[in-house]
Amino acid sequence: MISADKYELYPGKPHPIGASIDRDKGGVNFCLYCDESVFFVELLLFKQHDDLQPDQVIRLDPLVHRSFYFWHIFIKGLPESSYYAYRVDGPYQPQRGHIFDKHKVLIDPYAKGISRSLWRREDACRPGSNLHTSMRSCIVPLTDYDWQGDRPVNHPLNESIIYEMHVGGFTRSPSSNVKHPGTYSGLIEKIPYLQKLGITAVELLPVFEFDDSHARYVNGRKLVNYWGYSTVSFFAPHSGYCVNPHAAGPVDEFRDMVKALHKAGIGVILDVVFNHTDEGNHLGPVYSFKGLANDSYYFLVEQSKKFYFDYSGCGNTFKCNHPICEKFIIDCLEYWVSDMHVDGFRFDEGTILARDENGTLVAHPPVVWGIELSETLADSKIIAEAWDAGGGYLVGSFPGHRWAEWNGVYRDDVREFVRGKPGMLGVLAGRISGSADIYQDQNELPSNSINFITVHDGFTLYDLVSYNHKHNHANGEDNRDGADHNRS
Repeated sequence: MISADKYELYPGKPHPIGASIDRDKGGVNFCLYCDESVFFVELLLFKQHDDLQPDQVIRLDPLVHRSFYFWHIFIKGLPESSYYAYRVDGPYQPQRGHIFDKHKVLIDPYAKGISRSLWRREDACRPGSNLHTSMRSCIVPLTDYDWQGDRPVNHPLNESIIYEMHVGGFTRSPSSNVKHPGTYSGLIEKIPYLQKLGITAVELLPVFEFDDSHARYVNGRKLVNYWGYSTVSFFAPHSGYCVNPHAAGPVDEFRDMVKALHKAGIGVILDVVFNHTDEGNHLGPVYSFKGLANDSYYFLVEQSKKFYFDYSGCGNTFKCNHPICEKFIIDCLEYWVSDMHVDGFRFDEGTILARDENGTLVAHPPVVWGIELSETLADSKIIAEAWDAGGGYLVGSFPGHRWAEWNGVYRDDVREFVRGKPGMLGVLAGRISGSADIYQDQNELPSNSINFITVHDGFTLYDLVSYNHKHNHANGEDNRDGADHNRS
């Protein structure tokens, strides 16, 4: 034991990763993965989410608190629901992929809660301290919640009718007549409406913590990140959809929503984005993965590792089949099933999960098969968007066998039939009877095909029967964004 001003400090252990409460021992174990070249790690402890200064700074001794590439410490007496962050020092060699900054405050990738109350993005985009404008991770007690016997619903895929939904937008209009518009709580109030639709599951557009404060201006109008497809923290529910955004509020409010939907017989599928993160390219902010192990977590351009290879079309690409990234993704999914009771996942640009560490599409990508074979995920729906922005297209050939796929061919052929293209009757028959031409040669089933007409990409159903061409002008992208081939 090492004495400290406020707490008793012990070496801790290198598992599990993240901040783990141990009530038997009366404290919290912290564990963090870092690149092997790191010089030191500092743990910053805060009493409140908006404290400008840490209550205590603990520098971890590599001879005591390091096991290979894991840094760890056990703090006895630390209050639950405390806030924390890290500072990590190592070589600054951008051409070799090292961009360590000992002054930059970093959140824990495994944090179950995040506070953005002080967050100022621009300060994380430049070198130097951002202590007063950084995010903080939150220690969240997970075992006190009363699930009242709740279990995932898990309707069979071949009996599933999936309703894609944006939590923030679903009840934002005053016409929704809910007490808390744009929240998990507001969604609960609309469950009777969802039951009337006859659906078996909602597929929630991203609900992992994202930066909805990041704004730009178009013709004097403030535009913020609405969709949530650039994830900040993968284990933390988005606090912007909460009535109480601090401490355990987001976790409990998300669980309340899941429990209520399950009580109504409606499953919960999450749209998850593991193909890239919100840290962006070399001009983007440093607040997590970049400052811990940049070359482990991201595809970097070999000739100059200052730059990020972009298979996602979003600035960077998560190196999903690096061992630490594979573990991170599977740990994350298992957490959302075990501790949050979700019923399944839809993987945005899922083809990136099939790329090896060189970016090559392979038949047996470890993370894809790890998800397929996980016993914790065995009853969960796993659905791939089987293409990416790097040209990877695997509809009908996505690795694994129980993975379902968004069938973009079904979407296009049904649209062509409805708009009267000649010769489509036989094609339509093949689509609505299971797309055997796509799946049968792979020894897969009709249930491997997720059949859809419209989703959040491209035209909405209203657009599809109203316009010949897209009209995306209000967002300042000059109508370049979104699909051009809508077959309206």
